[in-house]
Amino acid sequence: MRKASRQMDAAFALEVLDKAPYVTVSMTRPDGTPYGLPLSLARTDDRTFYFHGALEGDKLDCIAHCPTVFLSAVTKCAPIVGPKDGSFTLQYKSATAVGKAEIVTDREEKIAALRVICQRFLPHHMDAFDDAISRSIERTAVVRITLTEPPVGKRKQYDKQGEEMKWGRME
Repeated sequence: MRKASRQMDAAFALEVLDKAPYVTVSMTRPDGTPYGLPLSLARTDDRTFYFHGALEGDKLDCIAHCPTVFLSAVTKCAPIVGPKDGSFTLQYKSATAVGKAEIVTDREEKIAALRVICQRFLPHHMDAFDDAISRSIERTAVVRITLTEPPVGKRKQYDKQGEEMKWGRME
């Protein structure tokens, strides 16, 4: 990272990944070209994320070809005029991570993963979860991403006095 003073720890990065409305997941197509798209991920521990989708398509083709994926997320992104020097800049919180994607084949793990996804994105509708699972489990793919190294966070943020908050300094 070029500006090490903006680097944050893995806990910060996981918080960004949790709060982002979607995470861009980048993969490699079988022909070697890049493929990336925003996905709704849910995390179960410090290394494990899940997403769901159709039983066929580009995502699953990419994972079969090369299971290594790259995650990227940004929150609190806002353009501002630098408080001290008037420069045009951007405040943000971001996170990146590298992992291995695998298609979940175990029925119980699929259901547990879908439950975590639903709890994250539709917590007020969990009463409909069991019916939704009975209707769609057989036509839904679930992918587990296991991080292969700690995630990295980065931040550019100013305090109320206009000073940039460097590594380790929180709000």
